Amino acid sequence: MQSLKNHLLIAMPSLEDKYFERTVTYICEHDENGAMGIVINHPTDIILTELLEQIEIETTGKSINDKIPVYAGGPVNVERGFVIHSPKKGLKSSLKLSDDIMVTTSRDILESIGTSEEPENVLICLGYAGWDKDQLEEELLENTWITIPATAEILFNTPIHQRWQRATETLGFATWQISDSAGHA
Repeated sequence: MQSLKNHLLIAMPSLEDKYFERTVTYICEHDENGAMGIVINHPTDIILTELLEQIEIETTGKSINDKIPVYAGGPVNVERGFVIHSPKKGLKSSLKLSDDIMVTTSRDILESIGTSEEPENVLICLGYAGWDKDQLEEELLENTWITIPATAEILFNTPIHQRWQRATETLGFATWQISDSAGHA
């Protein structure tokens, strides 16, 4: 089994699950026990300062960009926060998944928002998507998802509403060319 850690799962048009329709999911972990990922293109209605205040992080005196969205990262543990971010020295609890991408559940990164310690790029997500042993592999065989290596460009620099389309285009075809019918040779 090849690990899909640090890859993007792109939902195929045939995926009829309303939660995952047209999603792009960043895979943080994938091994023989299953997989864990975070949806990166479903913003919530929660604004960043509201979230920080709810978890009692001081916002006074900080330069916080309220245009930073809070994402619905997945249907599992929606009260738990995850932050995908660009590397920044001094963040001890972050897990490096590539040279350009780290992930954490630590509060220190949220406390850094609006300060000089904030990483250049952050995706703040509530919840995650999880797959049991062999479940993701079965869904891939059923043409539910296609995968590509993750890039900081798609994660951090592509507008939210374009991530699904841009991710599919990296495979060399446009989204209108993807059939919504699955087939097997």
